[in-house]
Amino acid sequence: MKALQFFVSIPRFVALKALGAVKKRLYYDSPFAAIKLVDVPEPRLPFPDWVKIRTFLCGFCGSDLNLIFLRDSPTSTPFTSFPCTLGHELCGEIIEVGREVKGLNIGDIVTIAPHLGCATRGINPECRSCSMGRPGNCENFAKGNFSPGMFTGICHDIGGGFAPYLVAHKTQVFKLPEGVSYESGAMIEPLAVALQAVLDNRPDKDDRVLVIGGGVIGSLIVQSIRALDIDCDITVVEPSRFHAEFALKKGADNLITDRDIFTHTQRITGAEIYQPMMGKEILMGGFEKVFDTVGNSETLNNSMRIMSTGGGLSVVGIGSDVKIDLTPLWLKLQTIVFAYGYNSINGKKMHTFEIAMDLVKKGKIRLDDMVTHRFPLERYKEMIELNMNKGENRAIKTVISFV
Repeated sequence: MKALQFFVSIPRFVALKALGAVKKRLYYDSPFAAIKLVDVPEPRLPFPDWVKIRTFLCGFCGSDLNLIFLRDSPTSTPFTSFPCTLGHELCGEIIEVGREVKGLNIGDIVTIAPHLGCATRGINPECRSCSMGRPGNCENFAKGNFSPGMFTGICHDIGGGFAPYLVAHKTQVFKLPEGVSYESGAMIEPLAVALQAVLDNRPDKDDRVLVIGGGVIGSLIVQSIRALDIDCDITVVEPSRFHAEFALKKGADNLITDRDIFTHTQRITGAEIYQPMMGKEILMGGFEKVFDTVGNSETLNNSMRIMSTGGGLSVVGIGSDVKIDLTPLWLKLQTIVFAYGYNSINGKKMHTFEIAMDLVKKGKIRLDDMVTHRFPLERYKEMIELNMNKGENRAIKTVISFV
């Protein structure tokens, strides 16, 4: 079967960084490209507690784009193995069930929570993170039955959704409620990311909330806050007019579409601006909760400077080589919460995926209108190019479609 695979070595990394600085297309369309369409064997069930899934749709994540353009920190490479078939935001149909799987049947329409924690790796007893219901922070990503890999899509042995078939451990699989579309099914994973961020840094109704970035995750954070019936004031920072207006439609109250974030914060929150002897302004007062879906040096430093005393910053975007001034953090007694993945809530009683699917089933969150573009696997280069300028192309979520 055909699969979209990623592979990088140190020589290829060096070559691509040099060549890509001249022409970005070389990252995905050249003899040196780290991503290629290849022929691979159709996967078999590795153990009797696994299922096989026929892929319907698989979303193209911002993390996939960062991987292709080699923007990720090398720190995570011990927990990744190459070549790997990409794709972790997916919906499909179970076509084979291992003999030790209960509650899942052939024909079930499902999505998966992609993290490859202790349970998926056959490790018992579980590590501390997994036993706390946090397999996304498993301590054994490089151990157990499979090659290193934090989640489906970046593990050599466990291929992702950019292929017509994949396998998943029974603990990863969530059956979609009746009436939930394939498009919504493929969007449950990014919704769970956003929902987890909100649950971990939950605003009060009187809080002023700032969401930096109005793309997929930013929009889903807005929708998650509204779906949890939190009637707070939400401001979204987003330079793309198309994405900003979509965030407004999904529940935002205010938009910041230019770079003058300090003046807008003063206008919206009543904060007072102070000018240091050198450097950027700092505000007293400001937003009580900030969700940064970009996570670079500029957005993180701005977040702390415009956040109120005692405020909470949720870092959802993953930047590299970040440099920050910690002064606002101690001056205003702020808290930074890092959001990565999704957990079981209240121990292991309920998973964030289950909450996300319930909100979609009840109509409190709509996801299918976020899927704006579909591509067959063979046109992956077009998909990458569209994602390089989503605002101009009026794109929100793009997916590879096998149906």
